[in-house]
Amino acid sequence: MSPTTTFRADAAVIALVGVAHATSHLFHLLLPPLFPLLMPDFGFGYTEAGFLMTVFFAISGVGQALAGIVVDRYGARRVLMAGVSLLAISGLALAAATSYAMLVLAVALAGLGNAVFHPADFSLLNKKVSPARLGHAFSVHGLSGNLGWALGAAVSGTALAGAGWRGAGIAAAMVALASVMALLFARPLLDDERPRVGAGTTAQGPVFGFLRVPAIWLAFMFFLLITAAFGGLQSFSVPVLGGIYGISAAVAVAALTGYLLGSAAGMVVGGFVAVKVHAHDRAVGGALIGAAVFASVLASGLPPAWSVLPLMVGVGVGVGLAGPSRDMLVRRVATESLPGGKESPAFGRVYGFVYSGLDVGLALGPLAFGMLLDAGGRDGVLPGVALLQVLAVLTVLAMGRRVAVRSS
Repeated sequence: MSPTTTFRADAAVIALVGVAHATSHLFHLLLPPLFPLLMPDFGFGYTEAGFLMTVFFAISGVGQALAGIVVDRYGARRVLMAGVSLLAISGLALAAATSYAMLVLAVALAGLGNAVFHPADFSLLNKKVSPARLGHAFSVHGLSGNLGWALGAAVSGTALAGAGWRGAGIAAAMVALASVMALLFARPLLDDERPRVGAGTTAQGPVFGFLRVPAIWLAFMFFLLITAAFGGLQSFSVPVLGGIYGISAAVAVAALTGYLLGSAAGMVVGGFVAVKVHAHDRAVGGALIGAAVFASVLASGLPPAWSVLPLMVGVGVGVGLAGPSRDMLVRRVATESLPGGKESPAFGRVYGFVYSGLDVGLALGPLAFGMLLDAGGRDGVLPGVALLQVLAVLTVLAMGRRVAVRSS
């Protein structure tokens, strides 16, 4: 089946995939802002808090690499429905938690549900959306994720204001159930009748043959580094910014929300950049260097407290600008790593592995930064974020050179 060619059909597919992606990102940022409520209720510290996020993203990372194979075998729509349903169950499990072990169970269910999104989402977009609109599709996909993060922060912020963390779990579950209903209603549009890909070899070669391509590993490392940086910022910006600048938790959450909305705005602009610019590695590198500069200024502690919000927005804009060009570069890596190229039915396994680096980074980042905070290293968090962003830039530039050599 060839990709859809009408604007209306493309827009509908992009919107539906975006709704599912936003739902997954809501669950990324549901728990961290609730730590000030959960820690005294359950009696744990920053290391245990970081461990919760490590459980989420470790399960999601391992599951994502495997989910790509399942997507290629059974189709992306079915797998996507299962993932969103697991997220709804995890929200209800959070609301019902009475112990730290139950919190671990809730985040484990959420991690399992989250595992399906990148291989399923990108397989659907590549299969169902016209190639000329893919840059904008990736922009909307990234934008929806950032809006999901902002929604997660808003739900958690409401809980901080008095609704309680159990109410936050129920609200998140209701959003996931609404997403399930939207996907169910749109079943005819999203059905992907792809050839079934077996567990051993395919017409395109061995299932894991793509792992011999160095650019695939560079893409994996890029996601690991950039999301380890984001994981630290996302999970602990509230106590870090409060400690450095003396701002309240509510103001620090507002700064984090500003970061997420800035990233969303950057993602919109980045979609047009991705369509117009061929050197996607340089576009990503320039945007992330800008984000690292803003993070370094924040880390210095020298700006006045009122500037925390605009500086966090600046970091977010830089990260958002990089997103669509990053996804276009990864698509190029994927199409050139499979013998079937752009016609291959096996996008899922490449996307599943590459984007599992995202989950590995988000698993390691909160744990490492949480241990740093417990050891009294609060002032090292923001410099660490900036350093990881710079290392990610070096990785994406190396990936761009590998792709250029392979295609020449």
